[in-house]
Amino acid sequence: MTEKQYQPSAEQVWQEKLYADMGLTEEEYRRIQDLLGRLPNYTEVGLFSVLWSEHCSYKNSKPILKRLPTSGPQVLQGPGEGAGVVDIGHGQACVFKIESHNHPSAVEPFHGAGTGVGGILRDVFSMGARPLAVLNSLRLGELDNERSKYLFREIVAGIAHYGNTVQVPTVGGEVQHDPCYEHNPLVNAMAVGLVQHGQIQKGLAAGVGNSVIYVGAPTGRDGIHGATFASVQFDSDEQREPVALQVGYPEIGRRLMAGCLEVACASALVGMQDMGAAGLTSSSAEMASKAGTGIELNLDLVPQSEANMTAYEMMLSESQERMLLVVEKGREAEIMDLLKRHDLDAVVIGKVTDDQMLRLWHLGEVRAEVPVTALVDHAPVYHQPSREPAYYREFQAMEPWVPQISDLKETYLQLLQSPTVASKAWVYDQFAAGEGILLGAGSNAAVVAIPDSDKALALTTDCNSRYIYLDPYLGGAMAVAEAARNIVCSGGKPLAITDGLNFGSPYKPEIVWQLERSVEGISAACNALDTPVVGGNVSLSNETDGKAIYPTPIIGMVGLLEQRSLLTTKDFKQSGDLIYLVGSTKAEFGGSELQKMLERDIFGRPPQLDLSLEQSLQAQVSEAIGAGLVQSATDLSEGGLAVALAECLVDSHLGASLDLGDDLASALFSESQSRFLLSVKPQDRAGFEDLVDATLLGSVTEQPVLSITSQGKPALEIDTAEIAQVWKGAIACLLS
Repeated sequence: MTEKQYQPSAEQVWQEKLYADMGLTEEEYRRIQDLLGRLPNYTEVGLFSVLWSEHCSYKNSKPILKRLPTSGPQVLQGPGEGAGVVDIGHGQACVFKIESHNHPSAVEPFHGAGTGVGGILRDVFSMGARPLAVLNSLRLGELDNERSKYLFREIVAGIAHYGNTVQVPTVGGEVQHDPCYEHNPLVNAMAVGLVQHGQIQKGLAAGVGNSVIYVGAPTGRDGIHGATFASVQFDSDEQREPVALQVGYPEIGRRLMAGCLEVACASALVGMQDMGAAGLTSSSAEMASKAGTGIELNLDLVPQSEANMTAYEMMLSESQERMLLVVEKGREAEIMDLLKRHDLDAVVIGKVTDDQMLRLWHLGEVRAEVPVTALVDHAPVYHQPSREPAYYREFQAMEPWVPQISDLKETYLQLLQSPTVASKAWVYDQFAAGEGILLGAGSNAAVVAIPDSDKALALTTDCNSRYIYLDPYLGGAMAVAEAARNIVCSGGKPLAITDGLNFGSPYKPEIVWQLERSVEGISAACNALDTPVVGGNVSLSNETDGKAIYPTPIIGMVGLLEQRSLLTTKDFKQSGDLIYLVGSTKAEFGGSELQKMLERDIFGRPPQLDLSLEQSLQAQVSEAIGAGLVQSATDLSEGGLAVALAECLVDSHLGASLDLGDDLASALFSESQSRFLLSVKPQDRAGFEDLVDATLLGSVTEQPVLSITSQGKPALEIDTAEIAQVWKGAIACLLS
């Protein structure tokens, strides 16, 4: 047939444009027709497009995610629900999860970051857990341009506004800066809560005839196709806004949290789920899928903030502060009365059915009638091709990079001003304090008291994406290991992780390889350290003009302190204490802060990691802390010993005298893994050295000066006050 002979009908043209604009491929559109046995209507195409997006279905990442270890005796709920749940003893459980809100934060950073916090909080209290704390993990461009400064200010302000208003404290996190994030900032939020074993809720639409209740803010046109938007790449035309983005209402969020926590204790509640990505579509379909039932909704009853909304718009809206409940038939009034006490609007909008269909009524007509299994269980799963990148082979073949340092003091102080290693006080000073916070932001890990007990939770988020770019397997493993070291240094025992996997396009074999290798590294470390993955999030297509971010799998980890007396901080305590290094230092600078600072780039091989050694050293440090032999503890990460010493000194008003041997560059700036910096009372020296394989570096001094010698000869001397001034003031100076 010639081009002239082929004349597609107006209906065909419309259908092709329809599914393409909604993010579906031709093959996927045909699959929908096969599942339905007919052509889908406009609303039905919308339902499939959001639930089959990468953001909701994980269609390109699901085969890879199956490689993660997700079980263990401590795991009460693994991936598949609103959040993961781990046992912490005495009938209590910790509920936690991390989620990304990257694309919205790039377009509208204040509301994008704020709604990210709101969404992850709803994931936690939908499980019946009372949120205790929020953490974050941020990636931005360098602070040498106005756009990056603007994004930084607005993202932090959005997180602070939402968390402070909803009265859940932000207790920790991390911020790293690299040019690859300039157009694709990453905003990952983690929430942590507590629940009794018997009060854990799930998102189930069980019990035929039971009522479906909508509660929270009304539905508007904001966030329509947000899940699809989160699954596409950017271009550099910053004027183009693909969607009307969500706006958070933390005042409503606070009331919604309180109301849902009260409802969670009611026997009339059958199931509860957040209307997050894909809004009413995902919550209704997923709740029915998990229960093996159907749901029928009357959209005329959905509270609406805008006039003349269509079924398509109501189902795909991602308006914030909304929950979907399933309640026993005949007991609706009990639940709605509870919610009214919190000034929450609630209305019955549907019922559970036995036909496994999602059926939507609007204005007296059926607007969609789709098998739940087609939407959720039969989403396509792709095994994308994988290919080792050429850059990786080049980096592996390189000779180790050796730094050339002409002025040690100048290099040291310059490193402390790097925005990735400098104090983040400018960030966390904007967060309101909360009850029960034993250690907050700026610590190795945040430590939050467990009410009515002597126990506490240790919480952290960690990832060095430069290592992962250079070697995804090692970098993935190192992210888990660093998180565990932070928990151990705080006096806790690591329990489990949640992961936020941020990568480029899944349609590029090199990106798929990065994802595969990172997951394999994460899996290896989780198995070695007994920290299974209980949930998380995948955010792909983080690219602008075809250029991807560094692969950035954020690790959120929870640990348990059996007694609060185990709590350990990083600051040196008193003059005369001995300073020990646990672990070995090698000349490993690939991907390091020093390499980036001096070369303005990263390359070569990252530090190596022996997981068996890592596990052994963590166990030794943990045992020494448990025996009361450790005065202070911190792990060595970005910036190596140089940065760790600064962090131990700046709030202690003390000094340190150390002899670091003849290779000062490696001793100070190497980022070799599996290392800790500890201080110990002199009288505990023998007991400590019996337990821990450590090297004595020197001692804490009364005089507030960092004094370093090399084989007995003076090499570096810096006042603690100067270190503090440079390290603490760097971010504010860069933003001015």
